[in-house]
Amino acid sequence: MGVRSRTFPALMLFLAAGLGGLFLTGDVFNFYVFFEISMTAAYILTGYREQDFQVRAAFIFAVINLLGSVLFLIGIAALYHVTGSLDMQVIAERIGRSNPSTVIPIATLIFVAFSLKLGLFPFHFWLPAVYVGSHAPVAAILSGALANIGSYGLLRFGAGVLPEELGFGAIVVLVLGVASIVYGALQAVSRHATNEVMAYSAIGQVGYILVALAIGGPIGYAAAFVYAIVNSLNKALVFLASGLRGPLAGAAFAVGAFSIAGVPPAAGFVGKVALFRTGIEGSAPGSGPLGGVAGGVAIVALIFVGSALSFVYSFQVYQRAFLARKNWQERRPSPRPARVLSILLAVFVLAVGLWPEPLLVLGEESASLLLEGEGRR
Repeated sequence: MGVRSRTFPALMLFLAAGLGGLFLTGDVFNFYVFFEISMTAAYILTGYREQDFQVRAAFIFAVINLLGSVLFLIGIAALYHVTGSLDMQVIAERIGRSNPSTVIPIATLIFVAFSLKLGLFPFHFWLPAVYVGSHAPVAAILSGALANIGSYGLLRFGAGVLPEELGFGAIVVLVLGVASIVYGALQAVSRHATNEVMAYSAIGQVGYILVALAIGGPIGYAAAFVYAIVNSLNKALVFLASGLRGPLAGAAFAVGAFSIAGVPPAAGFVGKVALFRTGIEGSAPGSGPLGGVAGGVAIVALIFVGSALSFVYSFQVYQRAFLARKNWQERRPSPRPARVLSILLAVFVLAVGLWPEPLLVLGEESASLLLEGEGRR
């Protein structure tokens, strides 16, 4: 992993504490506090090793993070002003009695804040610089952690706290998801550096979660949850393995890269099947923004095309990074602990793909909890 000082383990603990609190809290202000703890640790990790390009990436990350923090805090203050509470469940119950013209701008503000802080399309301009500039293990940590925070935040606030507003803006979310998939895939195909390819791939992969979230309902929410977990595992694996050398590291990278493309038996195949199911079953009349069979066919075709492009850039980057002879001859073998960690993560990705039932059950239960919250409004 290349740990050079005691700050790295401490920052990892801060990041883990922020993530744990963020997933456990039911208070919107505490959510903000834990979010900022995670982001602050991530910002410092981005500049780890203090090379010029890493400091530059950390500065970009800090500026965008501060802007997103201000917008997010304004949105939380507005929710408190409208509902008189910071408890997520109470807000979800009271917000339905408020004037939609008041709530929709608040929901938009919170969505923009998440988009800025997490690099969602079209607010992605800073994300490639941060992922490319970061040390490979740091990029692996950031990609996995940020993907989880963003997906959870969108599900918790969009589906759990502001479901009516999410339904109202479902078409916009769907369009942004489609644009993310196409833009991220095309940019990834056109790049050559491994980290740059995977950075643009991260933009495209979030688009699938946005599409599932826009479709909504038990199928859409479950698919969004499943794909969020799978995407987090995939990104952590490919960014970690991309900085390593050796046959085992190459095998681990191949598992992660082709999992992104949805090639069985990796976990990515499970996520893509869940998305296909969302497009097919969510196309029934009256079932969200699709509005019929034609919309469902379009979503399925989009997922298929996006997966094909993912396979193209995954194979290209694997060929350039691990099959070219000069890479094997000119670079020293990577430290054994890092290679072992990447192999263990690759084995876990394969295990999830071969035995997906626990993940699918968790996705369905999570969707049920979100829909129960909607029913109490």
